[in-house]
Amino acid sequence: MINKEEENTDTNSNALGFHIPGRFDKILQIDKCYLQDDLHNQIRNFIYNYAVENNIDFFDLREQKGLLRTMMVRNTQKGEWLVMIMFFKNEELIIKEILKALGTKFPEIDNILYVINEKQNDTFFDLETITYKGVGYLTEEMEGLKFRINPKAFYQTNPSQAYILYQVARDFAGLTGQELVYDLYTGTGTIANFVAHKAKQVIGVEYVKEAIDDAIINSEINNVHNTKFFAGDMKDVLNDEFIATHGKPQVIITDPPRTGMHESVVNKILEIAPQKVVYVSCNPATQARDLALMDAKYIVTKVQPVDMFPQTHHIENVVLLELRK
Repeated sequence: MINKEEENTDTNSNALGFHIPGRFDKILQIDKCYLQDDLHNQIRNFIYNYAVENNIDFFDLREQKGLLRTMMVRNTQKGEWLVMIMFFKNEELIIKEILKALGTKFPEIDNILYVINEKQNDTFFDLETITYKGVGYLTEEMEGLKFRINPKAFYQTNPSQAYILYQVARDFAGLTGQELVYDLYTGTGTIANFVAHKAKQVIGVEYVKEAIDDAIINSEINNVHNTKFFAGDMKDVLNDEFIATHGKPQVIITDPPRTGMHESVVNKILEIAPQKVVYVSCNPATQARDLALMDAKYIVTKVQPVDMFPQTHHIENVVLLELRK
């Protein structure tokens, strides 16, 4: 993340790092993150130093001014790298010079992208991502399956542990090959494709259209033919007509964002009443809230935390709920 951190003094300092907890407008300067491959640090520090040396303004979220807004760095287990920089204005000459300098310094970066975001928030799902170098996406592999990941799509930040996480979710589902499975908040269809060979059919739903496009491609490149994917807001897509069209699932796997599931989605799951619900969460607090709402019909039979974020208090947590008898 690139931003301008406002100090309690008359002077402001530029910072490139991560959000200070509880502050949307303040960034903590990070010179070395020990949780990431060191190339992350080198790329981040290079962009920071380049901006300072060339008097390129860092974005001020409160004042809505400055050029350098955010930066995303991703890499895969097999060594592919993707960097995307968000700019506040389309200052083409400066942007191209920054990207050229980045590519020259780090030829090992496979994909360099940028996005122009003139909005008052940092979301870019509705904006065009422009590929400066490469194909514009990464490819991760798991159990021989390949997964295309574009910058708009969610993918676990710790791919080694993601494999463990998905194994736990698949084991909890206990599929026999006869089940219709709904994979809610499917992202790029990672879990859906990962469990498909053990299910009769998997239906994936996700808000981000680009992620669904990748999910479809992921099924195609892996010769998975028993998946279907749909884009839209979960609380709007998961309705009576959708279920009547695609069938009532015996198993639901849900992996929502940190905010958890919308109450209407929880209520629809209770109405559908599948035999099993596998709830994957990166926020045990909102997961606990949703589980309490489901307690009348479901009993928690298994719980398995997965340490996705070493040296921090954050975990992913997988819970198996089974219909009360």
